[in-house]
Amino acid sequence: MGPRLCQVCNEAQSKYKCPSCRAPYCSVPCFKKHKETPCVLPEEKPKSTSVLPVPSEEKPTAAPESVVERPITVTEPSAVLERQQLEAIASSSELRDALKDESLQKLIENIDCSPDAENELDKAMDVEVFRIFTDKILSTINP
Repeated sequence: MGPRLCQVCNEAQSKYKCPSCRAPYCSVPCFKKHKETPCVLPEEKPKSTSVLPVPSEEKPTAAPESVVERPITVTEPSAVLERQQLEAIASSSELRDALKDESLQKLIENIDCSPDAENELDKAMDVEVFRIFTDKILSTINP
């Protein structure tokens, strides 16, 4: 699949996709223009997903107890991590080792399962193990 044209201006090659509807766009002005009208993720048939392999001794054993549905809203497209940053996080042995800490796992689960995730995240930032973990993530994506 080759480069796609921006669906807003129809002039430039798209560099980004809308997080809500996956429409390709090329710039922040085009993103803002696109967001002037509400959009939603189109219904699609389930596809197989590409997941980085996790060595068998490190596979998670417990599933989250509850799932909190929240819309994904990106007001600043530059705040979305790029694929290479996500791959750097996934392949970091330092981060994998940190995630073996049960108290860190519990903090992350509390954030993920909370209906007020932003408040849970603020509380977690007061905990040293979580603060150290976030610093490791930042140093991994911004070497």
